[in-house]
Order: sequence, then C-alpha cells, then structure tokens
Amino acid sequence: MAHRTATWSMKVFGVYLFVLGALLTVAPNAVLLPFGIAPTNDPWIRVLGVLVLGIAFYYWRAALTENLEFYRWTLYARTFVFVSFCVLAALRLAPPQLVLFGLVDLGGTIWTFIGLRERPAPGPA
Repeated sequence: MAHRTATWSMKVFGVYLFVLGALLTVAPNAVLLPFGIAPTNDPWIRVLGVLVLGIAFYYWRAALTENLEFYRWTLYARTFVFVSFCVLAALRLAPPQLVLFGLVDLGGTIWTFIGLRERPAPGPA
C-alpha cells in the first residue's frame, strides 16, 4: 500500500457516501430531519441519493486499486463542493445546514491531501 493514509481516507469517504446515498434513496427524511431541514417527498432527493451511491462506488474502487490520480482529482472536486455549498447557503438558495455536509467534504479533502504528501511506504524488498 503506497499511500496508506490517503487510501484509508478514500475508503472512509466512500463508506460515508454509500451510507449517505443509501439513506437519501430509501429514507431521505432520516437524513434531513436531524439537521433541521424540512421533510420532503420530492423525488429529486432520491435521485441525488442514487448519484451519491454511484460516486461512492468510484471512491471505493479507486481506493482498492490505489488510483492516486483519482485521489488528486477529488481534492479539487471536494473543495468545489464545499465552496459551492457555502455560496448556496450564503445566497439563501439552500439551507445553511448544507454547509455541514460540505465540511465533511473539506475534512476528507484535507485528510487525503495530507496522505498524498506522506512518503510512500517501502515496497517489498
């Protein structure tokens, strides 16, 4: 395992996305209500859940194959998600609680970034 910390961060983030995606697909209000977001029956929240499940698959597969290039791509994408959620909340186009989900992305980004900066573990001799 070349970059253990980065790979671990990708696996953990992938699991987080699997859980979030499954809940948004099957029981979206179980995610929304604890954050004080109004319950909904809108089908788009479930569509979002399906998309999140697809993204979770990418994270998991990238971690299993140690696709470091994918890890690097996520640094930009997850930072973009965080900034976008902050802007949407600031413009009152989304509830401010959305920033909390963005903080998870930002935390994962920082964790992966630190892991990518680590010196790779030596391979078999």
